[in-house]
Amino acid sequence: MKEFTHINEQGRAKMVDVSQKDDTIRIAVARGEVRMHRKTLSLIKTGGIAKGDVLAVAQIAGIMGAKKSPDLIPMCHPLLLTGIDMSFFINEEESKVEIQASVKLTGKTGVEMEALTAVSIGALTIYDMCKAVDKGMEIQNIRLVSKSGGKSGDFLRKGEKLWEV
Repeated sequence: MKEFTHINEQGRAKMVDVSQKDDTIRIAVARGEVRMHRKTLSLIKTGGIAKGDVLAVAQIAGIMGAKKSPDLIPMCHPLLLTGIDMSFFINEEESKVEIQASVKLTGKTGVEMEALTAVSIGALTIYDMCKAVDKGMEIQNIRLVSKSGGKSGDFLRKGEKLWEV
């Protein structure tokens, strides 16, 4: 295992200096899901949630969340993101909304945290918009699916395939 990079010589937190790293194209994809009652999923599909278009609002919220990652996560670098895309898949068989976020930039550090934040905020927004009809929803399985670029190279989580969007 590598040493912790966010700890200084005195054992205190620090933000890693990335100034010597090369700029590369970096992409990260994260996923998560919100499980719910079948009735709730049906209301999302038919536009029956009183607060409005759940997936449209969750999409915008996820994009905003990715952009706000350094405000939410200590030592997360503020980044000039060049692309953020949110995708949703309604899985009727398992009664859940699956969420995918893809974040891209050309820079010195990766965008994994931004992709994970986008999925998390998207899932929280779905919960918020639907909680009046289903307080038992569960946000689950938020994870990094893939990343590319940078010195550490590419990563694809075993058993995962990238969605065609």
